Amino acid sequence: MKRFSTQIKVLSFLSLLVFLASCQSSVNKEQQKRPEKGSEQIPQTYPNLLKSRNANSGGNVHASLADQKGNLWFGTTADGLYKYDGEYFTQFTTHHGLSSNMIHHLMQDDAGKIWIATSKGLTVYDGISFSQIQIPRPKSTPPNERKNTHDVFSIIQTQAGELWFAGVDGVFRYDGETFTPFAINPGSGGFLSSNNNMEYMLEDRDGNLWFGGRVNEGVFRYDGKSIRNFKLDGDNWAWPVLQDKNGDIWFSNWTGAFRYDGDSFQKYTQLDGLSGNMISRLMEDQSGNIWFGGDGLCRYDGKSFTCFGTKNGLNNSAIWTILEEPNGNIWVGTRNTKLFRYDGKSFIDYSESD
Repeated sequence: MKRFSTQIKVLSFLSLLVFLASCQSSVNKEQQKRPEKGSEQIPQTYPNLLKSRNANSGGNVHASLADQKGNLWFGTTADGLYKYDGEYFTQFTTHHGLSSNMIHHLMQDDAGKIWIATSKGLTVYDGISFSQIQIPRPKSTPPNERKNTHDVFSIIQTQAGELWFAGVDGVFRYDGETFTPFAINPGSGGFLSSNNNMEYMLEDRDGNLWFGGRVNEGVFRYDGKSIRNFKLDGDNWAWPVLQDKNGDIWFSNWTGAFRYDGDSFQKYTQLDGLSGNMISRLMEDQSGNIWFGGDGLCRYDGKSFTCFGTKNGLNNSAIWTILEEPNGNIWVGTRNTKLFRYDGKSFIDYSESD
């Protein structure tokens, strides 16, 4: 009887050990499922570019960049920034240091830093972490009407190494230490506030800086000494976006695109073969073709236009960014946070399915 009692005790002890081990295993599994405190700051990777479930359907893949290491970057207007390494998309948001999840423009400087223009100022990525920079508004400038925003629309780095920014508080140049305001067309009003009147900038091969915004008459060229205003044929504004291999300057607006050959402007519209007149982006590929994006996507070989749509796999016609990677693939970002890659034959959707 005593021996039997001892066996019962041993079995009970072993059962307890098994139970505790099972509980510990369940705890370990649960801990694996639950993210550790603060882990929301660890960037997540995905096979596709995602959009927030509650994001405005009008959100865009708005900006793109191929960096010096071969990564592709895509800025959205609702879901922050994505880096694509050729296999996976890594998402960065305000949790990781961005000033805002609404991104207007991307630019990589000579030192390899990526400058991110957002709706709440500048963010700089040095390859390891993000840091935020606020452009100081001059005391003589009244507060902008968009309270709590510090939109920066575009960024360029000149041949001399200076950084230039166009934003809601005006145009500034930055020498690495000081932001200096630069007035181009004072008194013309502003796109989002009375302080800004330029949205896009371009430096040509001769070192001239071109400026354009939606509240101006024509476009402006700064040669380092003086500013000259150029009138467009039948249009009051345009964005300077591209200088092609022939040296011609290209501009876009909501009624078409313009090419400036140094003497005159030539306009391209739907009548010439474009799928629509609204042009938001222009890009020249390695073969010298000009890609037009906006109300549809078209390619121009210098003689005629080839336009793409659903028959080619491009099922969103509102184009907001165009990027060519070194291997010749063309990436197209559209409204509704959609992203497509064109391999020369068809478009492949790299975004989350609706």
